[in-house]
Amino acid sequence: MPIACRNKVAHGPQFCVTECPASAPGVFQFVRIERPEDVPAAFPRVIDVAVLDMNHGRPNLGHDSLVHAVLDASCDLLEALTGAGLSVRALSYDVRRSAMIPEPPGGRFALYLGTGGPGHIDPHQNDGASEASQGIREDASWEPRLFALFDAIAADQGAALLAVCHTFGVMCRWSGAAAPRLRGSEKGGKSSGVLENLLTPEALRHPWFSRFARELGARGRLRIIDNRLFDLIPEGTLPEGSVAIGYETLGVGGPRGDALTMLEFARDHAGLMPRVFGVNHHPEIVDRGRQRLILEQKREKGEVSEEWYRERADTLSTSYPDENSDRRLQVTSDYTLLAPLRYFLARQIRLRAEALGLLIDVHEDRIPEEAARDQAAV
Repeated sequence: MPIACRNKVAHGPQFCVTECPASAPGVFQFVRIERPEDVPAAFPRVIDVAVLDMNHGRPNLGHDSLVHAVLDASCDLLEALTGAGLSVRALSYDVRRSAMIPEPPGGRFALYLGTGGPGHIDPHQNDGASEASQGIREDASWEPRLFALFDAIAADQGAALLAVCHTFGVMCRWSGAAAPRLRGSEKGGKSSGVLENLLTPEALRHPWFSRFARELGARGRLRIIDNRLFDLIPEGTLPEGSVAIGYETLGVGGPRGDALTMLEFARDHAGLMPRVFGVNHHPEIVDRGRQRLILEQKREKGEVSEEWYRERADTLSTSYPDENSDRRLQVTSDYTLLAPLRYFLARQIRLRAEALGLLIDVHEDRIPEEAARDQAAV
């Protein structure tokens, strides 16, 4: 299985839900930030990753899956981390409901992850009553502060931001790259299920996504898990330095639509990986079997409504008889989220070890080649 921790390969995805070795004290920690006093002290031997939780307090699988992706990466680096006395910590900031924004890069953070979320992408439109607000009523005062954080990340060559769905939409507002448009009846309303995107000609020439294109073949069509009310429609020329990577298709096998679905805002200084990058699908939902298990647990604990459970269960059960959908979804996740995440996390671990004068057998340059070997072996 590409870009998956060794324990999942050996024991199956259910093993890592409750028995992940990296969950042991001193290896990986998760901290929820809803008030300024929730922010823990920074420590030299702790590598902090900022998660921008855009769910406004609503239950969700995507946020947990992003945190699990950081946990999985830490698990694969377990021996190196423990040998050097280092650990990884995911700090989840409740952005929209509590207006908690992480500090800019240059201090404790160099890697930021943005989640999906409900409601209108423009917080000023969330009145709690309109269809697009999905019952969300919010104070939009967090938005300019988040835009300032995005400015700081984009300007810092050592920082990375990887975003999905709602955060990607907010990034499009921040940059002026695209405007949110509620999907109308002419497009079938909400886009949900296992669907398809199409790589752009620019992606075929991209140093990282051209590798993805070779995996996909001549048609350049990738499987995605979709769950969105809004299209993101480009407004004129894209911002300087940005590269369109993907667009929607009008149905599986259909022509390219007008909605932008993947955009590189900035590239890493090494010239390979997207450094500031967003997608309008859910690559964090990697293993549908594990997601169904987590979903069942949330239902049994009474954390979610039956309607919420059923919508997501239906999405996770979608399959196509003419292909290996799970395999194709895994490849999409690897190239559009998991490998870039591991690349930048490995870099931060390496840099922290070097700053402390520690010897550690970790280097981000290995991640792309390891991913290629894993893909070839499947």
